[in-house]
Amino acid sequence: MNALRAAIAAAAARIAPCVRRTPLLRLAAGELGPPVPLALKLELLQHAGSFKPRGAFNRMLLAREAGELPPAGVIAASGGNHGAAVAFAAGALGVAAEIFVPRTTPDAKRDRIARAGAKLVEAGTSYAEAQKACLVRQAETGALEVHAYDHEAVLAGQGTVGREFEADAPELTHVLVAVGGGGLIGGIAAWYAGSARVVAVEPASCPTLNAALAAGRPVPAPVGGIAADALGAREVGRLMFPIAQAFVAESVLVADEAIREAQKILWRHLRLVAEPGGATALAAVLSGAWQPPEGARVGVLVCGSNTDPATVAG
Repeated sequence: MNALRAAIAAAAARIAPCVRRTPLLRLAAGELGPPVPLALKLELLQHAGSFKPRGAFNRMLLAREAGELPPAGVIAASGGNHGAAVAFAAGALGVAAEIFVPRTTPDAKRDRIARAGAKLVEAGTSYAEAQKACLVRQAETGALEVHAYDHEAVLAGQGTVGREFEADAPELTHVLVAVGGGGLIGGIAAWYAGSARVVAVEPASCPTLNAALAAGRPVPAPVGGIAADALGAREVGRLMFPIAQAFVAESVLVADEAIREAQKILWRHLRLVAEPGGATALAAVLSGAWQPPEGARVGVLVCGSNTDPATVAG
């Protein structure tokens, strides 16, 4: 894991001019309900509304350094957030981008992609189907694929979130992270490498990493529920899975109702608009699905904001 930590540190330097160092919000015990202090890493304030530009920029900048960024530009499949990030990064770097999304991608995420100037292509009803169509098109055009999670450069870019979290809150004993394809938690877990307990949180309707850990290998898992557009990968990435086996301490599932309540609490108490996937890690703490042990110092990643604000009010 030393090599991956080195890659994360290099990624942090590489992408620093392109991404925001997102703030840390410290909350007193009981402020949101649970009787423990919480440190929220507000990655929902990142460019394009999620943590995803970190991996997208690292992938593209590394390709540019190596002279491997083709005239056709970049291509990606996404449930929404990754596509918005790739579109944003491509626009910032003056590169053409083509983004494949399923029909289920919410309008808020489609709008982000289109406003960034990328070509938006609808394909299928799931991320997996959009990914298949993306690969067919990539073979035709020769564009650089920017995978949503299963690429070394993307994994290292997402790991910079963990590097910042540790630097800003070195006292943390537990870090809760939502999981989709696993690029984010893979990068964060590789950075911490056991120095804090990294807790995976998934919707019960998208138990991708939970199923893989139980099986001992990535396996197909159900995809559904309110966070599927962000956390609805059919299988976790092959690159992140050994990292998860080594350094993800716990895997927790939460109900859609708990996720929706976490969104509302973030709005009521902090005036933060988080999408369902962005509020999933916090839902584990607020609902009691994960119980902090005595003396725990808990960090939670709030990782995405691409939703209609009207859905969180109430």
